[in-house]
Amino acid sequence: MTSPYLVIHMTDAQGTALPESEDRQKLDAWAERGNQAGMLGPGAPVAGPEQAKSVAIRDGALLITDGPFPEFKEWFAGYDLIEADSIDQAAAYMAVHPTAVAGRMYILPIVTLPWEQPQEA
Repeated sequence: MTSPYLVIHMTDAQGTALPESEDRQKLDAWAERGNQAGMLGPGAPVAGPEQAKSVAIRDGALLITDGPFPEFKEWFAGYDLIEADSIDQAAAYMAVHPTAVAGRMYILPIVTLPWEQPQEA
C-alpha cells in the first residue's frame, strides 16, 4: 500500500548551476520513471523570491511582507506530491531529480489530522 509524500524543493536563490539541457534531461527522465511507476502526482515550480509574500499574525496584527526573505539561504523552488511504499522508496526516487544535484529536497509524509481520523464505534 502506498502513502502520499510532499516533496519540497530547495535550491540556491539564484537558481540551478546545471546547464538547461542537462536539467531538462534529468527532469524528463525522472518524470517518465515516476509516471510509469504510478508514483508521480501533481507538482510545479514556483516563482522567484521577488514575487513572494509572507503572511503572519503577531500580537493580533496582520503582517504581510514582500520577499525575498533574508532568513532564507535557500529558495523554495517548487513541490511535488508523490506516492511511494515507504519514505525510503520516495527518497530513492527523488535522488534522480535535478534538485538533488542543484539543492536539496525535504520529503514529508502526508498525515491525517487527529479530528479527521475515523471514529471507532
